[in-house]
Amino acid sequence: MTKASHIGRLWSVTEVATYLGVSIKTLYQWKWRGEGPPVRKIGRHLRYEPDALYAWLTSDAV
Repeated sequence: MTKASHIGRLWSVTEVATYLGVSIKTLYQWKWRGEGPPVRKIGRHLRYEPDALYAWLTSDAV
């Protein structure tokens, strides 16, 4: 089994903004500042791995 086969679907900026209760602009600002949850840039789109988002939420970084 490859790693990619068990990652699951990545979340969009809209989904993460809704989940966290913040604006999309805030997520882009966090990325630009190097803050916020871990994010991947795929083409021109930001994508979030749900497990990494949950880990960030439960860490002391929040």
